[in-house]
Amino acid sequence: MTIVISLVVFGILVLFHEFGHFIVAKKAGVKIHEFAIGMGPKIYGFKGRETEYTIRALPLGGYVRMEGEDEESNDPRSFNNKSILQKISILFAGPFMNFVLAILLFVGMFMYQGIPSTTIKNTIENFPAQEIGIKSGDKIIKIDDIKTNTWDDIVKVINSSDSKSVNIQVLRDGKIFNYNVVPEKKDGRMMIGIQPKYEKNIILSLKYAVDQTVFLSNQIIIFLGKAITGNISFEQVTGPVGIISVVGQAAESGIVHLIFLAAAISINLGLFNLLPIPALDGGRIIFLIIELIRGKKIDPEKEGKIHLIGFVALMILMIFITYKDITRIIK
Repeated sequence: MTIVISLVVFGILVLFHEFGHFIVAKKAGVKIHEFAIGMGPKIYGFKGRETEYTIRALPLGGYVRMEGEDEESNDPRSFNNKSILQKISILFAGPFMNFVLAILLFVGMFMYQGIPSTTIKNTIENFPAQEIGIKSGDKIIKIDDIKTNTWDDIVKVINSSDSKSVNIQVLRDGKIFNYNVVPEKKDGRMMIGIQPKYEKNIILSLKYAVDQTVFLSNQIIIFLGKAITGNISFEQVTGPVGIISVVGQAAESGIVHLIFLAAAISINLGLFNLLPIPALDGGRIIFLIIELIRGKKIDPEKEGKIHLIGFVALMILMIFITYKDITRIIK
């Protein structure tokens, strides 16, 4: 079951990525020979008006095979005969759709579980809030004259109090009440003993989804930077086999964990493909930017060889990481 769930997750991520390339290429008038999910031998396919849609045996990616992408073509609808900006747009669209998918997944997650609001659901016994008179249903509107529009605002202000008294202003039955509360330190955090009411709001869910996507993107970029500079061990890098294991664990923990992990993997996929490495979307975009600056085309044969070398290097790296994943699981 773990493998099935993992394949479904991978399939959705790859589908969105390749659909990004596909739809922008179609809009640009590029002739597309094949839209493939997976690599290797074809296990299923059907022919559209001009494009063959296939599912392939190895769930390690996918591709959109366009006329003139890796070879010269005189067809006016070929990729190589489109403008540089059109080519960049087509290449960028794949990773971009991974970020869009991450945001959609986070929106779904927040709509499913709700977003912590500034309204108090419960007060905890033997904590300052309950002892001082704050009640369930109170809406916190200010702390020390600082407006609290979100639960994060409340947590931030209380955490910065350093055990000093804070003035909490709450709205209850249309009336405003003020309480002076001294937060207590528990598990390294300042707390007053309140739990938020969770609300389902599409606008707030979208805001939180974008914020979460930006935050995770920054964290992944930092991680990738450390990996490239050798500041972290390859033991911390996970490939497809390791991800299947993690996806299985997330699925057992519940739908929220699975959605979060799928969104995080989607962001990873988008950022990884934007790396300036030959054979990846980012590497191809770099070549197009160089072409734009130089004002003339790079020799397609030379560029093709460089992308081939990049692809082989990535496959060797993938094999190495997969080996590490397997040995880690066996241990």
